[in-house]
Amino acid sequence: MIDHTGISVSNFEQSKAFYTKALSAIGYALLMEFPASVTGSTDVAGFGEPPKPDFWISKGVPNQPRMHVAFRVNSRATVDAFYKAAMAAGGRDNGTPGIRPHYHQHYYGAFVLDPDGHNVEAVCHSPE
Repeated sequence: MIDHTGISVSNFEQSKAFYTKALSAIGYALLMEFPASVTGSTDVAGFGEPPKPDFWISKGVPNQPRMHVAFRVNSRATVDAFYKAAMAAGGRDNGTPGIRPHYHQHYYGAFVLDPDGHNVEAVCHSPE
């Protein structure tokens, strides 16, 4: 089981604002933030469902190749809400909400590129 993961972003404040808005649609919030003076290297922000963050961003050179992060959600409506929120937050379309039958019969996902081009997805594996 994965406890937490993270990505590097070029503009920390811009990405923090993007993820705060985009992930709020799936029940995530900005839960922790530490400046470089605390971490010893760079600014970091942690998002998740209270009380523990499981997705982190850190100020730095964006990962190469860009990362793909998928957030599992419980309903197709939540996938739709994520896509709408992420687009409103400045994301770029990388796959509108819909069934992806090449993955499996009930795979319903939406894909958005964050400010650095990381591919961020919300996915529901349940039937409608």
